[in-house]
Amino acid sequence: MTSSLDQLKATGTTVVCDSGDFATIAKYKPQDATTNPSLILAASKKPAYAQLIDDAVVYGKSHGKDLDEQVDATLDNLLVQFGKKILEIVPGKVSTEVDARFSFDYQKSIDKALHIIELYKEVGIDKSRVLIKLASTWEGIKAAETLQKDYGINCNLTLMFSLPQAIAAAEANAFLISPFVGRILDWYKAAHKKEYAAHEDPGVKSVQSIFNYYKKYGYKTIVMGASFRNVGEITELAGCDYLTISPNLLEDLYNSTDSVPQKLDASGASSLDIEKKSYISNEADFRFDFNEDQMAVEKLREGISKFAADAVTLKGILKEKLEKA
Repeated sequence: MTSSLDQLKATGTTVVCDSGDFATIAKYKPQDATTNPSLILAASKKPAYAQLIDDAVVYGKSHGKDLDEQVDATLDNLLVQFGKKILEIVPGKVSTEVDARFSFDYQKSIDKALHIIELYKEVGIDKSRVLIKLASTWEGIKAAETLQKDYGINCNLTLMFSLPQAIAAAEANAFLISPFVGRILDWYKAAHKKEYAAHEDPGVKSVQSIFNYYKKYGYKTIVMGASFRNVGEITELAGCDYLTISPNLLEDLYNSTDSVPQKLDASGASSLDIEKKSYISNEADFRFDFNEDQMAVEKLREGISKFAADAVTLKGILKEKLEKA
């Protein structure tokens, strides 16, 4: 019988691998791959990636006036080297994340994005195969708007937990958004001390509402559900544009033959009664409506802090290697 993973792909959903591990990515044959500092940190601790790190250290040693600059150069090079290797496996795109510390800095986000794209260019990778990942803050969304419009650089707006973020991202013409399903579920389980079946999962419902809004109003921005906690969350979103899935859940789908019917259908969205809103030219309205969602505010803050902390840890590892080099 056909695997659940192949059935999911047959619903029109593009499967993306949420990993920095090359062997894992190759096994499941995804279209694209997404990375972040946490995934790169996990992969970098494996012996198989020692040479990549050593090469990045050599690069960093010659691309900075002092140790801090060398660490930054080493990390940027490492992210790009991981991306380059991933692109040798997947036919589509790889997402590479801007330092989460810049989540509230419009200009630094743009500068870092341009630098990352330049590094990819140096190793022969065209910008069309790269998605720049930015946090879905007001500043991140506006940076994505500029990168898309002025530089033709495609962006992936991540750490997304609410419809206001999604609407602003679509108005910014972001190439893709990553609403975080599992982290929304985590918050509701903790807040309400209850379990949720897949069909009532608040993370699933959040992505459904974003998907339907986009399809009703004709936005081209791709909806890519992310951060899943179980297979049920994934199969409830069968038919979503893209889903980025961790290796353990890809394995479950790969080994299962359970039926995966299509649940999301763009053609049905036009008849839905959904209020049209606009945020991209109204920062005050965006901040107010976003602030009204306690879950989204807390999870965005937490996500930025976690990604930033993992980047600091990774930098610490690279710093030690630079000092010994």
